[in-house]
Amino acid sequence: MSQEPLAYRMRPTKIEEIVGQQHLVGKGKIIWRMVTAQRLSSMILYGPPGTGKTSIASAIAGSSKYAFRMLNAATDSQKDLQIVAEEAKMSGTVVLLLDEIHRLNKVKQDFLLPHLESGAIILIGATTENPYINVTPAIRSRTQIFEVNSLSTDDIIHAVNRALNDSKKGLGQYNISIDENALLQLSRATNGDLRSALNGLELAVLSTKPNESEIIHISLPIIEETVQRKALSADKDGDAHYDVISALQKSIRGSDTDAALHYAARIIESGDLPILARRLTVIAYEDIGLANPAVAQRAITAIQAAQTLGFPEARIPLANAIIELSLSPKSNAAYTAIDAAIQDIRNGKTFDIPNHLKDSHYKGAVDLNHGIDYIYPHDFDNDWVAQQYLPNKMKNTKYFKPKGNSKVEQQLADVYKTLKKRQQKDLN
Repeated sequence: MSQEPLAYRMRPTKIEEIVGQQHLVGKGKIIWRMVTAQRLSSMILYGPPGTGKTSIASAIAGSSKYAFRMLNAATDSQKDLQIVAEEAKMSGTVVLLLDEIHRLNKVKQDFLLPHLESGAIILIGATTENPYINVTPAIRSRTQIFEVNSLSTDDIIHAVNRALNDSKKGLGQYNISIDENALLQLSRATNGDLRSALNGLELAVLSTKPNESEIIHISLPIIEETVQRKALSADKDGDAHYDVISALQKSIRGSDTDAALHYAARIIESGDLPILARRLTVIAYEDIGLANPAVAQRAITAIQAAQTLGFPEARIPLANAIIELSLSPKSNAAYTAIDAAIQDIRNGKTFDIPNHLKDSHYKGAVDLNHGIDYIYPHDFDNDWVAQQYLPNKMKNTKYFKPKGNSKVEQQLADVYKTLKKRQQKDLN
C-alpha cells in the first residue's frame, strides 16, 4: 500500500470528482466553464482548511492539458519559482498552485508578475486569509478571487464512502464495516474539513484489527478516540444532535442562561463549530432581533471571531454571545413579519405595482404612465411624504406587529404607528 496519506491519494484528478463547492465547479458555474472552454485564468481560492482549495487546483490541472506544480509562498524560494518559469517556457504553460499566497514577499511577487501577465504561469493561489486584506493589490488585480465554503455533513459522508469503496486510491482493498453513527460523528466532528475526516478514517482503519470474520469494524467509540471528539449521543440516526441544537435555541429563547450554556457545551465537545455558529446566528435575529439589535450584532461579531479562532479558543467568544443572547429582551416581530409577507406571496397576492412606483428610466415609460406621479421623499421635511406603496388591493395590509419588549423596539413601534397614521390620514 502507498505510504501517501489517504487524503492525498483521494485528491481529484478531474473537476467532476470535486466534493462540494458546486457554486464554483458545478455544471455551468464559473470554474466549470473555464475548464470546459480550456480558457483558464489566474485565481485565488480562499476559505477554511480542508475545504478543497488544493483539490480544485489539482482537478483544474487534471482536466486541462497543462503541467501542474505546487509551491508554498512561505517556504519555497525564488529559485523554485524560477524552475517553474523555465518549465513554462519549454512547455508553453504551467498551472501553479501557490499555497499560503498571503505570505508571498515582494521579491517573489515581482518575479512572478510578468509571468502572470504573459500567461506562461496560470496561478492558483490558496489561502485561509481574506485576500482582499492580506494579498497585495498587484496580485489581486491579476487574479479572480473565489471563496470556498466549509463542506457539509453530506459532502463529507459522500467523500468518505468514496474512499471506502475505491480499491485503487482509497481503502477498498480492506474489508471495512463502519457504523452509521460512527460515520456521522466522523463527518460532524471534523468541522467541514475533508482532509481531517479522511486522515481520521485512515487512522481508524489502520489501527483497528479485523474481527474473527476478518472485518475491520469501525464503531462510534473508535471514531471518537480517533478524532478526539465525543458524539452528542450514540443514537443510530443522530437525532440527538438536532435535539441538543433545538434545546439550545429554546433555552436562549426562554432566557435560561445555564441551560443554554449546558447545551452549547455539548455541541462544543462534539466539535461541531459550523452548526453552533449557524444556530446562534439564527437565534440572534429570530429570537432577539429588534428587541436588542446591538446584542444581535455583537453576537455576530463573536461568532465570526469563533470561526476565525476555531476550537478550543472559539468557546470563549461563543460563551459571551450565549450569555448576552440569553439575558437580552426578546422579540420575533421581524421574523413573523417577513413570514407573513412570504405567506401572502405564496397565496397569490402579487397584485400590480402602483404605476407611480414603476421604473421610468427608459424610453416609452411616460407613454405607459410609469413613474409619473412619484413623489420624491427627500424633497420634504424629515425626508418623508405620504404616498401609497403597496398594491391597491393590499394598501391597508400590516405585517409588522412590534411587541415593544425593549426601549429600542418600542421606539421602532412608535415610529411605525405614527407613520402609518399619517399615511392613512393624508391619503384618505
